[in-house]
Amino acid sequence: MDLPVQFPDPNTADEDGLLAVGGELTPDFLISAYAQGVFPWFNEGDPYLWFSPDPRLVLFPEKFKVSKSLQQTIRSKKFEVKIDYDFKNVIYNCSSSPRTGQAGTWITSEMIEAYCEMHRLGLAHSFETYKNGELVGGLYGISLGKAFFGESMFYRATDASKVALFHLVQFCLNHEIRFIDAQQSTPHMKSLGAEEISRVEFLSLLNTALESPTMKGLWNNMTRLSTEN
Repeated sequence: MDLPVQFPDPNTADEDGLLAVGGELTPDFLISAYAQGVFPWFNEGDPYLWFSPDPRLVLFPEKFKVSKSLQQTIRSKKFEVKIDYDFKNVIYNCSSSPRTGQAGTWITSEMIEAYCEMHRLGLAHSFETYKNGELVGGLYGISLGKAFFGESMFYRATDASKVALFHLVQFCLNHEIRFIDAQQSTPHMKSLGAEEISRVEFLSLLNTALESPTMKGLWNNMTRLSTEN
């Protein structure tokens, strides 16, 4: 990919994964960052901080673990699943969901605006679960090449976010998306099959994934998809 913004070598990040400070939350910066294995992560009022952690948590779609209870929930069809139907509402819900060990949210108003713009450009996507017509769970992330960069998820009903993730995994399998970047290691994602890999390995996988075109557009209607390098 021809990138408008060049970040420092990710291997020069500090022990916490912090690579750079400053910049902008424009599409040019965000596309360039993800394509170089970097993502923004900061609190309201902080300068823009860009990270490339080592190790990196990655979920390979074929290794996704579906528990018996989740299988039952999926088969019951208690949730309706939609893709790219209400992206803004998903990211707002993610921003307002309480996080264990966190007093606030890193999904600031600036982040919401930036990722909604990425969605308008056809590069950010949401997988959503509904119960009785009400949005009760979902996730969102960025797609480039054959990689999906997961950003956040939320749930208002048991297993709602897991069902959304299951459908993201199925989409990845159907469209040969090689991996879902889960960024930082968490017990929850590890329980679902995510694994830690080195930064070097992650960057190698990413470079291979970026050799393929990006599925740009709304994913809720595949006939409307276009591709770009």
